[in-house]
Amino acid sequence: MTPQPAPHSGAPLRPVVDVVIIGGGPVGLLTAVFLGRAGLQVSVVERWPQRYPLPRACTIDHEALRILQAAGLMADHADLFEPSQGERGGYEFRNGEGELLQAIDWNRVAESGWANTNGFYQPELEAVLEDMALATPGVTVHRGWTFQSLEQDRGNEQVSVQVAPTEQPDETERIRARWLIGADGANSAVRSALDIGVGDSGFEADWLVVDYQPLAEEKWSAFVTQYCDPAQPATAVNSGPGRRRFEFMRRADMTVEELGRESTAWRLMAPWGVTPQTARLERHAVYTFRGRWAHSWREGNVFLAGDAAHLMPPFLGQGLCAGLRDARALSWRLGMVHHGLAASDVFDTYGPERTGHVREIIDEAVAAGRVICELDVDRAAARDAEMKRRSLDPDAATREPPHPRLGEPSLTVGSGSTEGRLAPQGRIRIADWVGLFDDVVGGGWQLISRVGDPTEHLDDEDTSWFWQIGGVVADVSGARAVKDLDGDYDRWFAAHDCEAFLARPDFYVFAAGRHSDIPRFVTLLRQALASPSA
Repeated sequence: MTPQPAPHSGAPLRPVVDVVIIGGGPVGLLTAVFLGRAGLQVSVVERWPQRYPLPRACTIDHEALRILQAAGLMADHADLFEPSQGERGGYEFRNGEGELLQAIDWNRVAESGWANTNGFYQPELEAVLEDMALATPGVTVHRGWTFQSLEQDRGNEQVSVQVAPTEQPDETERIRARWLIGADGANSAVRSALDIGVGDSGFEADWLVVDYQPLAEEKWSAFVTQYCDPAQPATAVNSGPGRRRFEFMRRADMTVEELGRESTAWRLMAPWGVTPQTARLERHAVYTFRGRWAHSWREGNVFLAGDAAHLMPPFLGQGLCAGLRDARALSWRLGMVHHGLAASDVFDTYGPERTGHVREIIDEAVAAGRVICELDVDRAAARDAEMKRRSLDPDAATREPPHPRLGEPSLTVGSGSTEGRLAPQGRIRIADWVGLFDDVVGGGWQLISRVGDPTEHLDDEDTSWFWQIGGVVADVSGARAVKDLDGDYDRWFAAHDCEAFLARPDFYVFAAGRHSDIPRFVTLLRQALASPSA
């Protein structure tokens, strides 16, 4: 699919809305879709008049696909994503001679019901998300408008936002909203306006990113291969159906200008047989890979999300995934507060939860980057020897990607080690209907048991309240209507030594335990939504 110029909403700026989102990339658009479907009036303000037509992010994980499923995107557009494949777990580290040093199991069975890791072409995803946003009642997308400033009226809990046409910065207009979301990228103007500082991992390296379309069949043993070669660190990755990407680190003996030349891209790809005769070059650009995070993700009624809140090296393919998690974590809170189903205290946990989660991923990505970016020949040789030694250990298991839990304080209840971790989604059958749980039974708050009806110990008031907040219940024991087709729920319950769990709309476990604990889960949830600080 060739990306087309983005359609203009055709609607004038609305002077008053519930939410203004600054930034019309995937995070801003997805947030708008969720909020619009929750009944909020949303304006998306994007400074560029058209969508960016070239690839940027190219990998997306199972959890992010479940989030897109919740937005309704996967029903018709699952073919945008190509699952990780490879003989050794999908992710390999190799040395300069091509020897395998380590593998990470990206082909594992993922708990969200989708392939653990997938390649995709960002312009196609953005086109679909923008079409969805424009079709969502209450949502308008305004391209070619630039954010200039904001003022908060804390007494009335409102934000006044000044914007102007990007090409006519003196023709300013104001929008009043209850909330503002800054999803405007790494150089966020919203973050700057709030004077929020950023933490820094200390990792920084210039890399050339080259996207191309193969004109001949290519065979790769892994979805991603990291070439830990001190002569030229490099990455090869599947970047979606019919596309590939190379990344090359800048050495000290090469200038940024030289690294960014097209001739350099062809020269560096030549050892893999990628030449003007075998490939069509789509994009080449130099990026500085960093690990950073905002010190605060909320100031009053203004929130940060996506790259405005965090940056990470791409070595684990988690940058966009983290942004989509932000979108879901923030949108369900805003929707519930807007409808009076939760107190505004629920916002207090948004930043801490997401910061703790994303910091663990940044740390892992930076650690991988330090391994890959080693340029000292002797240290690289010692690294290779140690990694090969570990790989030969018959008791050593193939590594898995990181499985971070939510940061603290979080809107969860202590449940051993289960709370704040991802809840499962498996295929189920109800009568003749077969599909993933969220599609068949429903998303939102989920109360699931493997030993009986989750409502059998709830009184009528708690049951009614749970339906009111959009809750769904299921007994996956097989004794009733819901059948756990592949045993996904049975394995999850066994692994976590529990019988029931209550999961949030962003799929993280609020509480887990015995079937008889369900009334306590619901009571604690009611208390938490009324005032989490209590």
